[in-house]
Amino acid sequence: MANSGFPITLDVKGRPCVVLGGDEEAADKVQRLLDAGAKVTVVAPTLNDALRKLTAAAKVIHRVRLFRGQDADGVFLVINTLRTDEDFSRSLYEMAAKERFLLCSLDQPAYSNAWLPAVVSRGHLRCAVSTSGTAPALASRLRQDMEEIFDDTFQSFLEWLSSVRESVQDAEADAERRRTLLRDAVNGFKLKGSIEYPKAWLDERAKVKS
Repeated sequence: MANSGFPITLDVKGRPCVVLGGDEEAADKVQRLLDAGAKVTVVAPTLNDALRKLTAAAKVIHRVRLFRGQDADGVFLVINTLRTDEDFSRSLYEMAAKERFLLCSLDQPAYSNAWLPAVVSRGHLRCAVSTSGTAPALASRLRQDMEEIFDDTFQSFLEWLSSVRESVQDAEADAERRRTLLRDAVNGFKLKGSIEYPKAWLDERAKVKS
């Protein structure tokens, strides 16, 4: 049974985090950590171009080898992008339980105590999309579609709401009046949409019904 977990946003600013792996996926996770202000160390024998550039710019520390136990000393979060060695993932999970650090082994929920959702990012908006590890490809597709919905116009709208909030807080002393004004600012906003399902699933569903 999939573990839906407890959704939460972590404050990693200034905290040491480790990413295992040097490919495109590792680079994506490293960049997300850097954007959140984390201190990032990458452990991998080789790096892709994006990670090499980050290393050359001294934005991350690179340990040019495989993972060693001391790499996790004092860390807040470890993201393991390596999927081919289940024994390693299991031992890393046991270490996380003993040393009390957060661990996300991608596509290996049984060897994780934290999970990374797909994230829609548009200005100040952050929408996390998770299928509890049951369908990562669907979570990724949902993220892509939602990024088209929350476009540049939405970003401008959100920035306007931020300015309205600041103005209301400065000008209105009454808390209930502030809440009313801020609710009025979003009055009329509505998100509409529809879902198109793949033919393979629709055909299978039709067989079950028949």
